[in-house]
Amino acid sequence: MLFAALWVGCNRAQTPADVSADEMAYFGEKITPDGAVTWDELLKQLEGQEKLTTKVTGTVTSVCQVKGCWMVISSETPGQPDLFVKFKDYGFFMPKNISGRKVIMEGEAYTEVTPVDELRHYAEDEGKSPEEIAAITEPETQYKFMASGVILLPEDGVN
Repeated sequence: MLFAALWVGCNRAQTPADVSADEMAYFGEKITPDGAVTWDELLKQLEGQEKLTTKVTGTVTSVCQVKGCWMVISSETPGQPDLFVKFKDYGFFMPKNISGRKVIMEGEAYTEVTPVDELRHYAEDEGKSPEEIAAITEPETQYKFMASGVILLPEDGVN
């Protein structure tokens, strides 16, 4: 059921066109960069919290290659967990060519156990091989972020 809802949701909003490297762009609700913390800082703030409404900045390391309906932010610190980002009410998507770009997001951070079928769906969206997808056999507790708005910064990071 959840998989079907995700699939339908992933097909509801329009996929944005790719953006150029020197372009800043806004998605979802219009937000400002004020008060954004890094993913590493947010990870510390989340300790002992069920949910946290905040702004966070980080580098995109992966994007759904089907529609742009999710993305992954990685920590600057090796060995730290990734942040899996979805978009509020599936109301907007991100361009598929933004890996390596910095973003600022506003929304809600939380942890959630992701079931195997959903993990496999995301791996398929990412373009992983059938062998990599089949190797996913256990649910995973993930840090997640439901973004209400995103600012995509230019590659030089100047806003």
